[in-house]
Amino acid sequence: MKPLYIDAVGCCAPGLDGWQQAQAVLRGERPYRRQDLPPHQSQLLPANERRRAPLSVRLAFHVAEDALRLDPRSPQRLASVFASSDGDTHISHRISQALAQPQRVVSPTDFHNSVHNAAAGYWSIATQARLPSVSLSACHASFAAGLLEAAGLAEVEDLDCLLVAFDVRAPDLLLPLWPVTESAAFALILSPRRSAVSLAALRVEAVTPVAETSMPDAGLETLRLSNAAARALPLLALLARREPGTVLLDGVGEHSLRLDLESL
Repeated sequence: MKPLYIDAVGCCAPGLDGWQQAQAVLRGERPYRRQDLPPHQSQLLPANERRRAPLSVRLAFHVAEDALRLDPRSPQRLASVFASSDGDTHISHRISQALAQPQRVVSPTDFHNSVHNAAAGYWSIATQARLPSVSLSACHASFAAGLLEAAGLAEVEDLDCLLVAFDVRAPDLLLPLWPVTESAAFALILSPRRSAVSLAALRVEAVTPVAETSMPDAGLETLRLSNAAARALPLLALLARREPGTVLLDGVGEHSLRLDLESL
């Protein structure tokens, strides 16, 4: 596969609120300390949509807007991939609880937000984006699957692409079955062409199954394992250090993904 170019990064996780703040932690210049995320007030969502948007959508917008702060392109010029292991489990849980009651009354807002492409829909409304958009899920490999899809859009369709990987903490009742213990999201803006804003060149290759790359810091490794989107952390650590390197990710099916990064 031809190299992709990473032009911008967005980051939102406990203790890593925004790419500018996260870089010092990922470089090891500051210790990682878990802190709850402050509420995000989107600058792109219209007021009506902002009131209806669930946490999963607000989380996706948080990192997308974080990445766009560092990128001169308009969102209308970006294709998009939204990757989430299970969408918004709080909505699924509330709907399931409602259907278990005698009245079986489901909130219209929850029903509206229950589809897996809710974040993509809000994004297209807010930004008037008309280029291709894909919403996908691959359990704990959702970031890897999203990256592979974004790479395909860049290489085959010659499109600049926004990749957003996000997952919200599961409801307490579902945690034993779906152990997403933290809310986190990460975004990359990828391009088939090098530009003045390109941070690194990235090659993506499917390889035989190998162990994933872990984080050397215990707190960051706990975060990486707490959320499917946080599998992005080893790649972001290389980007923060502006170092070349290789990251291995669990892939879909019988393959892993090998990511070779060259800093520019």
